[in-house]
Amino acid sequence: MGERRGSDGEDAEGGAPASRRRFLGMAAAAGAGLAAAGCSGGDGGAAHPTAAPTRGPSAVRGENDRPGDSGWRLSRRGAPSAIEGYTDRVSVLPGEEFGLHVSTTAPGFTVRAYRMGWYGGARARLVWQSERVQGRRQRAPRFEQRTRTVHADWEPSLTVATRGWPEGCYLLRLDADRRSAQRYVPITVRSATAVGRTVLVNASATWQAYNEWGGHSLYNGPDGAYRSRALAVSFDRPYHKDGAGKFLIYEQPAVCLAERLGIPLAYTTGVDVATRPGQLTGATAVVLLGHDEYWTPEQRARVAQARDAGANLAVLGANTCFRRIRLESAANGPDRLAVCYKSDYREDPCYARGDYALVTNDFRRDPAPSPESALTGVLYEGYPTEAPYVVTRPDHWVFAGTGVRAGDSFKALVGVEYDRVTPEAPTPRPLEVLSHSPLVCNGQHSHSDSAYGTRPSGAGLFASGTMRWVESLDATGPGVHGVRHGMDGRTGAFTRRVTENVLRVFAAGPAGHTHPATDNLHEVYGAAAKV
Repeated sequence: MGERRGSDGEDAEGGAPASRRRFLGMAAAAGAGLAAAGCSGGDGGAAHPTAAPTRGPSAVRGENDRPGDSGWRLSRRGAPSAIEGYTDRVSVLPGEEFGLHVSTTAPGFTVRAYRMGWYGGARARLVWQSERVQGRRQRAPRFEQRTRTVHADWEPSLTVATRGWPEGCYLLRLDADRRSAQRYVPITVRSATAVGRTVLVNASATWQAYNEWGGHSLYNGPDGAYRSRALAVSFDRPYHKDGAGKFLIYEQPAVCLAERLGIPLAYTTGVDVATRPGQLTGATAVVLLGHDEYWTPEQRARVAQARDAGANLAVLGANTCFRRIRLESAANGPDRLAVCYKSDYREDPCYARGDYALVTNDFRRDPAPSPESALTGVLYEGYPTEAPYVVTRPDHWVFAGTGVRAGDSFKALVGVEYDRVTPEAPTPRPLEVLSHSPLVCNGQHSHSDSAYGTRPSGAGLFASGTMRWVESLDATGPGVHGVRHGMDGRTGAFTRRVTENVLRVFAAGPAGHTHPATDNLHEVYGAAAKV
């Protein structure tokens, strides 16, 4: 089984090494063995910090009614080492402090904290700005040979207090003197409670898995080979390239849309769900964004627990909850390492101890197989592909207001990874296939499925079946090839409306009580789908 390199926040799907992951045709065997306005444009001046509000509907609307700052984007990266940084925590509560570690070749730098949201289309608000900080070039990274792990281990440059910062997703922008170079550093100001709210979950572990800073990710080493990949990656290092990880492509468009809707929101990360009990307690809905691949067993158990308590689950991507990881301590604190041995799982220390539930192989594989479809309703099948998204159940409430008819298609919306319903694998029922999109992946013919289901708790489940769903929310214009993969404004209007429908219904309470699913798997997959 091959591997692939990760995509990044710049080109969304990245380059391709010689070896790739190939799961097409293996999913069934694994299972058996086991239209409003878009989020673009807008201007506005920077606002000053105020006390953090509660996150009910009026608070979300009130926050996004504030003037935004369209100047939040990078205008000049500079050389790779010109300026870069990382935080000593993936998240904080409002008012807590975090350390910011920065290395720069410039004499000094400033930091601007932007809260990401709607803000009339500006998409960000300036919440805080530092004084000028003296710059310095920090030490070379430390390399841990046993697991091929890169640690920056830099000295802290400043401590940032978040007093007055509202809950939400933040990008810190590092500006070297005269803005000669800029980078982002992400951090989440997480919510103290999820009660009555839709929880947006940042996929911090997945960002780190694909992070090639220092030459090693969970996919490859400096030579681009799978065999030289890291077996554990550290959060104590910057994200490569623009510094934002996967946030801008696979998460920010959905955050923008959710904030524009004004529904009650809460924020957390997958790392916090894994390590902090109660992050999802009382949630109305849990939203998993465009690429959320790497999970601990604890995270999966707590998402399932929330679903079984009635929280709706929206999976706005593909390849979700695919890799089993373990969080471990590093020199700078707890939960600063994401461990994933993958196909070398027999070298995982947990394997030698017989602690198979924590061995870091894919969830669906030995030594403790538990396919992700038991949670998400769909099974990851393959990479790479690109195909039209084909609607098969146009009268479903998810498609209300889109005007689609059976057979309508949307160019390039399926890709670059995809999921499908796989009845041979553990699959919660009832489940409805809403789109059934033919595709070819590595020379084999298959389908990508969007699906809607309900659980005995009343929880609703929506799975998009494609990794491009969140990315498509920003699609506008005619769809030039190579820009947003040819996805056009018609596609963007469609996915925005569907996402709005899902978020509004899911924010209102257990969707199964008001929108029960009507199982149609036998119509799509025949005898294999019999209960």
